[in-house]
Amino acid sequence: QVQLVESGGGLVQAGGSLRLSCAASGLTFRDYTTGWFRQAPGKERDFVAVIRWSDASTDYSDSVKGRFTISRDNAKNTVYLQMNSLKPEDTAVYYCAAGTSIGGSSYYGASYAYWGQGTQVTVSS
Repeated sequence: QVQLVESGGGLVQAGGSLRLSCAASGLTFRDYTTGWFRQAPGKERDFVAVIRWSDASTDYSDSVKGRFTISRDNAKNTVYLQMNSLKPEDTAVYYCAAGTSIGGSSYYGASYAYWGQGTQVTVSS
């Protein structure tokens, strides 16, 4: 049974940093493309970042590019999202997701088979 568990969320002031973790059981992240998505109250779920299984290449949404970094620790089977220079508009529930055969559709949540339960990030102004 596959399980993804996010942690590391919390309350932080604008300009601060948080590191989210996504730990997996039942799958090995190096064999899966892993993405981070977020959903703010009343809004749709949005793509944040992705790290691809094949070459560990990464991609980011324009809103977080230069501030967030996605990485993977194969030994710990954990994917991280380092978030710096946080803004109030980054407030959301953050989800990690994993899937295979995603190809060029890594920006779309429907491409991912497995999801975590989410972790709340709140950035105060």
